[in-house]
This record gives sequence, C-alpha cells and structure tokens, in this order.
Amino acid sequence: MKAHLTRKRQPWILAVLLILALFVQACAPAAEAPAAGSESAAEPGAPVVNSLGRELPADAAPLEQQVLVYPYNNWKEFTTIDFFASVYNRADSISDILSDSLVRLDKNFQVQPGAATEWSVDDSGLVWTFKLDPNLIWNDGTPVTADDYVATFQLGASPDHAWDFSWYYQGAIKNWTQAVNGEVAVDQIGVRAVDANTLEFTTEAPAPFLPAMLVYSAPLQKAALEAHGPLYNSNVETSVSSGPYRLVEWNKNQRLVYEINPDYKGTNIPYLEKLIVVGYGEGTHLAAYEANELDFVWGNQGTLSPADLAIIESDPDLTAQYHPHYGDFRTYYFFFDDSQPPFDNPQVRQAFAHALDRDTIMANIIKRQGMPAYSYLMPGFPAANADAFKETYAYDIEQAKQLLADAGYPNGEGFPAITLSLRGEPAMPESVAQAYAATLRDQLGINVEVANLQFTDFMSALNARPTQLQFGLLSYGMDYLDPSNMLGVFRSGGRHTWSNERFDELVREADSFTGDPAERTRLYQEAEKVLVEDVAGVWVYHTTPGDLIKPYLTGPALEPDANGVAAWHWPYFSSFSDLLSGVYITNDVTNYRPAPPQ
Repeated sequence: MKAHLTRKRQPWILAVLLILALFVQACAPAAEAPAAGSESAAEPGAPVVNSLGRELPADAAPLEQQVLVYPYNNWKEFTTIDFFASVYNRADSISDILSDSLVRLDKNFQVQPGAATEWSVDDSGLVWTFKLDPNLIWNDGTPVTADDYVATFQLGASPDHAWDFSWYYQGAIKNWTQAVNGEVAVDQIGVRAVDANTLEFTTEAPAPFLPAMLVYSAPLQKAALEAHGPLYNSNVETSVSSGPYRLVEWNKNQRLVYEINPDYKGTNIPYLEKLIVVGYGEGTHLAAYEANELDFVWGNQGTLSPADLAIIESDPDLTAQYHPHYGDFRTYYFFFDDSQPPFDNPQVRQAFAHALDRDTIMANIIKRQGMPAYSYLMPGFPAANADAFKETYAYDIEQAKQLLADAGYPNGEGFPAITLSLRGEPAMPESVAQAYAATLRDQLGINVEVANLQFTDFMSALNARPTQLQFGLLSYGMDYLDPSNMLGVFRSGGRHTWSNERFDELVREADSFTGDPAERTRLYQEAEKVLVEDVAGVWVYHTTPGDLIKPYLTGPALEPDANGVAAWHWPYFSSFSDLLSGVYITNDVTNYRPAPPQ
C-alpha cells in the first residue's frame, strides 16, 4: 500500500499535503535577508558584482573567496608602502596601491592612461602637459588635484627628505638635480599645477621617454603630508587612499591587509576584494605555497632557492604552476668604488672581470632562474647588444693574474683585504657572491670576505657620499622600457662612483634624440661599449625568474603577452600596472582552500 501511494497519490491526499505545507510556511520564522554584496544576495542566474560594482566572470569564486594571499619578505625591514616615501625601505610585495600614477603599463610594457587621461608635449619638446581624471577623490572626501602631484615631486627633490631614489629624475626634470643638491628651492623644479586638473612638467632637454618614466608618479596627499609627514600611510589611523584599495591593517613585519576602497573613482578597477600580505622568512615561501597558505610566490631576486627549484622540477603539479618570464630585465653585477685604490686602477678591475666563471655559476647555482650576462642590457631589452661583448672579458685566470701583476699585485701580494658587500640578498645571489669570492681567494690570492648586510644598512652605505662600500654585488631592473633608464644608473653623480665623460655624453645625446630610432639605438650601444670595456661593473647574470601561481588565479593579465609569455608581469601588483585589474579567483579555489582566508 505504501509503495502504491508513493507512486500515485489520491487527490484528497495531495490537497491535505498542500494545506500542511502552506501552514508550516506561514508559521516559520522569517529568514534573515542575505548580506549586501554576497553571492546569495543575487537573483538566481544574475551576475555577481564586487564592492566597486564590477561584474565578475561566470567562473569566479564568491566574493568572500576573492582574497589574494601574498608573501611579505620579512627578512627585510620596511617602513613604508609608498614609492615617494622610500623606494628601498618600502614593502616589495604589494605597495603603491593607495593612489594612481599618471600612467600605467600593460603586460607588453606599453604606456597606458592612469590618473592622466591624456598628455602632450609642446613644439620645443620640453614642456609636457598631463590632464588628470577629474573624478578621482581621496577617501576623506577631498578631490585629487595637481597640487597633490606637485607636493609629492617636491618631496622627492627635497634634500631634507633625502629620498633614496632621487637620482631617478636627475637630468630629466628641470632643476631636479639642483634642488636635490640644495642649490635651488624645491618649488623651482619643473613640476607645476596649471589648474586643479592640469599638471605640467618641464624637462632639462627633450625627453621622449618622460611618459614612460612617469610610471613612478603615484601621489601622496598634500594635506596628509603637511599634517603627518611622508610616512602617514604607515599608520592605519592616518592612512588616506584615492586608489583601488585602502589599508586596514599593518602589523609590522607580520601582515598587511588591504580592502577595496569603496570611494575609488579611477579606471584601474580590481576584481579582488581583499589583499592579505603575510610575512615569511627566507627559504619558507615554497613550503607555505605547498601548504596552500599562499596563492603566489614571487621568484624574482632569488626568493626561490636552487633547492626549491629542484623540488619544483621534480613535481609535475608544481612544474605546471611555475611561470618563467623576463621580470624587469634585471641584471646582477659586481661593482667597485673606483674613486679609491685599489679599484681606481683599471687593470685591477679588468683582472676581476676575467676572474668570473659565469658558466660554472650558471650550471651550479642560477640554473633556470637566469642567463649569463656579458654586458648590462639584457637580451630583448631595447638597444641590447649582448653578443658583441661575449668575449670582452671571458673567464681567463691566467690573463687575470697577469693584469693583477701589471697593476703591482703579483699573486695578490700587497693587495688589501676587501669586503664584498651584499644588499640583504637571499640564498641564490649570496651563493653567487661566495663562489666568486672563492675564486678571487684561491686563484688570485686576494683576501675577500663576504658580508650580507641588512638591506637598509647596505643602501645607506651605498648612498653615502663618499660611498662606504668598497666592493659589492647589486642588481638593477628597469623602471621603464627604455635604455635611458638602465644606462642612466651609471651616469656621473648617480648610484656609483664610476664616471666617464664619453659615456655621459653619449647617453645625454641619445636621451634627447628625437630622430631616426636606429641612430638613437646606435648611440646607446656605443655608450654600453664604454661601460663594459672600462669595467664599470662585472656583469654576472640576467634574471629569468619564475613565479608560482595557483591554478585558480586567472584573468586577462595572466593570458600570454605579445611574446607568448603568461606570467605575473612587472611592475606587478601596484597602481603602476593593469595587472591589478586583470586577475580574479575561480571556483577551483575550494579545491585548495575550502574556507576564505581571514
């Protein structure tokens, strides 16, 4: 009988069941309304939008899972998350997202509008005008104006601030160098507000690269600067944002947390609701990634050690999640204080150049994370000419010994003990330095000690005048895709003591050259020839970093670029890049982390 009723109920039974169902529904307590912004708040089949009203793709995880967990390299000390407060003392994980730079780069390193909707240069090639997006506001309700940018650039040029990246605009912005040296007031630099939404730059000479250079132009708020100083964003209580995110937590050396800024009115609109930046010590990133504590591991600058790479190569899943790329076209090199003996003697520098065994270092240490460097500019970078320098200072111990003897130090006799200083480097670059030091000791008879200094101590010693670093290992990667940037690092009065009038002349001419691009390239290549032959540095390797990216991180920014490279492109997750607005988390995330991170 029961089975019969299950298959075909009588009409009166169906009526009774319907009445009971209606009675139960009427007596049940009212359900709570779904939270605003939650996936369940949407009508069935309706698109899910985030806190800034951006519609998520159909395969996106719920909003509570749109959280990126990213490592904070806490073996370095950081005091800021703002470029103009400090470059080398700022968090190198996720910074510069509290305001929009004038321009931003896409994954092909092409300049795109940012806070500036358009720009132009006058007939002289000296005066550039940038029109600001009038919709931008700070989250205290005040508009973003040209005055904020002027105040920020004046801070960068102030000798009192002693900005650690002040060399960047030298020779480009009018009166910049003079202001940094205290020779003119900061209000005399070539940056001024024409009106609230119009910003004007005047350059020392025609500078066709200026828009690309201004990728580093995310402003600080003038009012907050005046009230609290340049570190106001290091405190949640005084932090103010006009960018896509706002700071909600900063536990020094432990954790940074950003959330979408509901007041953001710009065009770099993200998918991700929250960013959690967690402190991890050296050598711990891979283990945390494998434990699903991290969504991403940045492979640049040796974060992944040779041992880590071996683990990745032996694991098919990790290998599939490993994405090699050209990073920021970074070059590691040994440098000298050539203003003092013994490195003021070019034969000594030449001997050191011939003593570097790149092949062994590449095979045993660098492996997939780099390629040998015979010059400064990495293959693929504009004006690079690496093949021309491959044999200039090839590994040749006998030649190195002869040059050292010619310099007055036969078999290293009389050569002073030296310290090879490092900038708080992780395992891979430190291993490179130790290998080179061993060659100098064993083959040339030079007493070399390797000292891996604290990051801030290294930079303070490097930037001291006179410099306090006699010999060191350092890296530099592009700030914008033009030889004026990379080669400009070695112009006289810049980062290093090395100075060469011919080099300066060639770089200056090329920087302001607006004619045939081939001629501009020729000038830069001639300048690099001077740089290499005079041993401004001993070039070791160009980085080809690989990042670990979880399969649930996707989006247009991670699709292949014009060269077929699918990776987390430089300048990474910041207002300098459209990567920020081109990544989201898919529903596959629950296969790795069932619950949203807090």
